[in-house]
This record gives sequence, C-alpha cells and structure tokens, in this order.
Amino acid sequence: MTRRLLVTYLTFALLILVALEVPLGWVYHRGAQRQAADALEHDAEVLAAFVDTALTTGRGEQVHLLAREAAQRLGGQVDVVGAGGRLLSSTHPERHAPGGPGAAPDVRAVLAGRDRVTGRAAGPGTISVAVPVHPGVAARGAVRVSVPTAPTTARVRRFWLLLAAAGIAVLLAAALVAVALARWISRPVRELERATARLPGGPLPPPPTTGPPELRRLAAAFHATAGRVQGLLEAQRAFAGHASHQLKTPLAALRLRLENLEPDVTAGGAAGLRAALAETDRLAGLVESLLALARAERGTLPRERVGLPGAVAGRVEVWAPLAAGRGVGLVADGPADAHVAAVPGAVDQILDNLLANALRAAPAGSAVTVSWRPGPAGDVELHVADRGPGLTDEQRERALDPFWRAPGAAPGGTGLGLALVRTLAEAGGGGAALRPAPGGSGLDAVVTFPAGPAAALSPGRPA
Repeated sequence: MTRRLLVTYLTFALLILVALEVPLGWVYHRGAQRQAADALEHDAEVLAAFVDTALTTGRGEQVHLLAREAAQRLGGQVDVVGAGGRLLSSTHPERHAPGGPGAAPDVRAVLAGRDRVTGRAAGPGTISVAVPVHPGVAARGAVRVSVPTAPTTARVRRFWLLLAAAGIAVLLAAALVAVALARWISRPVRELERATARLPGGPLPPPPTTGPPELRRLAAAFHATAGRVQGLLEAQRAFAGHASHQLKTPLAALRLRLENLEPDVTAGGAAGLRAALAETDRLAGLVESLLALARAERGTLPRERVGLPGAVAGRVEVWAPLAAGRGVGLVADGPADAHVAAVPGAVDQILDNLLANALRAAPAGSAVTVSWRPGPAGDVELHVADRGPGLTDEQRERALDPFWRAPGAAPGGTGLGLALVRTLAEAGGGGAALRPAPGGSGLDAVVTFPAGPAAALSPGRPA
C-alpha cells in the first residue's frame, strides 16, 4: 500500500512539474531569441546611423573602420552596401564571392524600402539583421549585422538545466513528503494486518495511535472485536479440553460396569452388550481426539527432531496385523536419512490417523503406501496413499475440518482424525493437504514437515 501511494503521489507531482516547467522553458526560449534579435536590431541601427553620417560628410573611408569595430565588438560579421547594391565594406570572408552581401534577399528588401529584416539569411547557427542607411523612400544603403546564436542557445540550455535541477529537487522533496504521508496513512492498515495474523492465538498488538482518524477508529474497533473473538476461541478450547477430560472417568467407569455385566447377560443380550461396549470405545476415542486437538491448538508447542524412517517403521509394524486381517498390504518407502522437526508425539499421532483412514477406505487386495521424500521448499513430505474410492475436490477441501465425514463413510469414525493431523502438522511449522492418489483412484494424504536440524535430537527416540 505504501508503494502504491508513493507512486501515485510522485506521478501526480511529476505531471504538475511537466505542466509548469515545459511551458515556462518554451516561453523563456522564445523570449531569449526575441531579446537577442531586439539587441541586434538596436546595434545595427546605431551602426547604420554612423555609416550615414560618414557617407553624408564625405568620409567614406571610415565605413570600413566602423564595420570592423562593430564586428569585433559584437563577435560577428558586418556588411555595408551602397544604394545600388555595391559592397562598401564587409568583414565576411566570402564577401567577394558571386551573390555576395549585395545580392542577399534581406539586403535587397531593405534597399527596396523595408525598415528592417531579421532572420537567418547569413546561414544556420546565426541570426542577422538588415537595416537601411538613412531610412526613407530611397535608402542610401543597407547595413547587415550577423552574429552566432551560440550565446543565446547556451543561455537557454542553462535555463533548461536549472529547470531540470529544480524539478528534481521538487521531486525529491515530494518523495520525502509522500513517504511520510504514505506511512502515516498505511500504519493503521499494517497494524490491522499484524493483528489479523495474531488473531488465532498470539497476543494482539496495541491499537495504532497515529494515522488518519478514520483508520484509527477502524483499528480500535477491530482490536476490540478481535479481543472478544480470541476470548471466545480460548473459552471454546478450554471447554473442549475440560469437558473431554471430565468425560474420561465416567466413560471408563461405564465400560467397567458393562464388562462386569457380561457374566450375567444372556446369549440373546450379548449382541447388545457388545454394541454398547463398542459405542463406549467410540466415545472414549472421541474424547481422546478432542483432548489431543485442544492441546495442539493451545499456543506454540516445542519442536523436536524425529527420524521419519524409524517412526514409520514403528507405526507400520503396529498396524500390520489389522491390515493383514483386511487383506490390505502396507508398503513403506523413502530415504533412510530423513529427519523432520515436529511437536513431541505428533508424527506417531499423524501416522496413526492417516493409516486408520487409509485402511478403512482401502479395498481388499490393494495396498496402502507410506512414502516420504524431500519437498520443493526444502521441507519433507510424508505421503499416505490408498486405492479406495477417493474424494471429490469439494470433499477434499472440507475433509480437514473438524467433525466432517464423507457421505457413506463407514460407522465408527469421529470426524476429528484429519483435523487433528492438520493441527499437529501446523503446530510444528508444516501443513497437511489431500490430493488424488497417483493413478487416478484413491486418496493421497500429504503432510509437510520442516527438515529436522542437526541438533536437538528427539528425546527417547534415536534419530
């Protein structure tokens, strides 16, 4: 936002400078040319008056002296022509060439009765003025003075450079003001962004005390709302944790009472007792998942270095009997030196939940593949892929939400397994996603872990 505001302000300032300086420079350019022409006309008229006096008094030899002195003083060339176009004096190096000063168009125009002629008849890079000697109906002659335009051009160029320097100075000053103004405007927005990032669990920064009043009021209102939301989230986590913890003991007592009833239950009621025990186990699993989810969502947890091949081998060994009983194979594949950083116990819980889901979905005769490999961002990817029916794109997006279950899912699940996987992965600095399995059928659950550092080995587990 600051960059966009800065670009906007500087663009506006640049447009104003161009709109002001270009016309100003052009006016100065035209004025300098007009001033130089007027000064040259004045000098030419003064010289013509002296030449007229010399010709009137019969001192024609002074004409050449006057022309040479004027040429030296003005830094140009002077031509003096008589009434019939005869050259009386000239400092021009080509004065005797055919079509010399006497035949020049401006000189002929003056001899024909024009007051003066100003232009570039002497060639490019020069300005010339032709004036009559003794103005009247029949002029006694003409004087043409030609000077280079370099001094005027240099003065105009210096003025353009001055305008450019002034424009750059104004732009720099505008940039400083624009930076301060843009930061002043965007500071409350940046504070809102930081507060939004900390909303899930971190402490909120104080509301901004600088910036536009409207944005400050918005930031203060957001800060109050965010505080209430954080309080509600914390209360919800605390309730889930406390309620789940309080339910553990009654559920354990209920299961014990049901088991004690087993000798007294008739053969006809045995099926109902087994169903009650299974439902009690499902409720106990739900309570354990809620507790694990509440612990994972409660703030930042420490991380440890875990050897991924050893963790996978241990969990595959635990789940292998269940997989064999369902006719499903378990395959583990990956480099032997892969280490990841995760919160304590997270890798085992993630593998247990992913393997439970995969074995529940995999058909008999298929295989569940557990693989790991380096990720594109320097992390480590853990894949658990099955050959089950898979999920649609919309279902894959919702499957990581708490308590969501796929339509037609087998009974016994809680809908918390994948949500717990994502929460544990994110608590360790990673993430979780669901993709179609390679080959087009089934589901590939992908969990990313930060690569484990060389130090801080996982306690109790060889890396």
